[in-house]
Amino acid sequence: MSTAVDDQQGQAGGDPPPDKNASDQDDQPRRKPGAADLKRFALGVVGIVVMLYLLFNWFQGLRLFGSDIPKLVLAVIAIVGGVGGAYGLFFFLNMMVEGFARRWEDRVKPFVFLLPALGFAGFFLIFPALQTMFYSFANEDSTELVGLQNYQDVFADPDFRQILVNNFLWLLLVPISVVLVGLLVAVLTDKLSPTWEKVSKSLIFLPMAISMVGAATIWYFVYAVDPPGRNQVGLLNAIVTSLGFDPVFWLQTETFNLNDMLMMVIVVWLQTGFAMVLCSAAIKGVPEETLEAARIDGANETKTFFQIVVPQIKGTMITVFITVFLLVMKLFDIVYVMTNGNFGTNIIGVEFFQQIFINGNNGIASAIVTLLMLAVIPVLIYQVRHFKAEEAT
Repeated sequence: MSTAVDDQQGQAGGDPPPDKNASDQDDQPRRKPGAADLKRFALGVVGIVVMLYLLFNWFQGLRLFGSDIPKLVLAVIAIVGGVGGAYGLFFFLNMMVEGFARRWEDRVKPFVFLLPALGFAGFFLIFPALQTMFYSFANEDSTELVGLQNYQDVFADPDFRQILVNNFLWLLLVPISVVLVGLLVAVLTDKLSPTWEKVSKSLIFLPMAISMVGAATIWYFVYAVDPPGRNQVGLLNAIVTSLGFDPVFWLQTETFNLNDMLMMVIVVWLQTGFAMVLCSAAIKGVPEETLEAARIDGANETKTFFQIVVPQIKGTMITVFITVFLLVMKLFDIVYVMTNGNFGTNIIGVEFFQQIFINGNNGIASAIVTLLMLAVIPVLIYQVRHFKAEEAT
């Protein structure tokens, strides 16, 4: 009787009743591994070693005999072996961790599952980055350190200064154009009927499925030029000659960087669908009550859009801008395919390729790509901070 009264008084005084599950959880971490757990741990370790051995020999076999296997068969083997190998590796990692005591299992398991990804990232990203930075202080064949000589040669080269100007134009015009065109397309397509909205958005988003090289090849035929008097294969020159003018060498016109701008159109065409999807989703997320309140106050559609909608989707617009900005900073394919950097169109990505694979100058190439990496880091930091701020709000 006194026990029941004490319980009631304890509950009335605010003391929570004892939690049996909590006590069970406290007891679980103290569980010591038994014989079955040790067996699972041993099997897991053996399985990991076997899987790593099989994966290593599998990669070696593909490297040695891959050229003799049909491409379709090689693709199937790569997919099956890669997925199966990853599954087997994580299966035995999990088995090994389950052999620990419960307390250590809960602590170690997240790191164990992150370990392969971190290992691959370190081996394929961090180590090459550090190695490249080291080579930027070495000579052309990376056999002797030369200090800052490579960086001095890079900035003293007038052609590289022109490359910086070209990259600046790309970084200035392309991201802004993508955001503006994507926003315009999003607004226009949202005013269509649901059926036509889906159809139009699918067609506009379709170029996203095309690779940079494929897009460059398509637009190469748009800008193609044949000698005067012949039938023009290029779309633009076919229109120009039909109007009675001579064909124009579009990609060789260096006046006002027209050839650069014509290639910028390709990236805008590719990325407009991406910007449209994000901007359209952001616009539809604007509360309808806010728009109705603005209209009641006398604001027309233009003022409502620029003073109500745009401020609320500013975060999405910044995200699109940064994403395209990073894409343009590492651009290579389009310029390489269409002009190979000739006619004043060279950019950092193409210059790096030419220095390392054509000129064989590892020092200059490493210095160029190190400068590019250092330029990307502040943008990445801003992007992470912006993402955190968006998540917080």
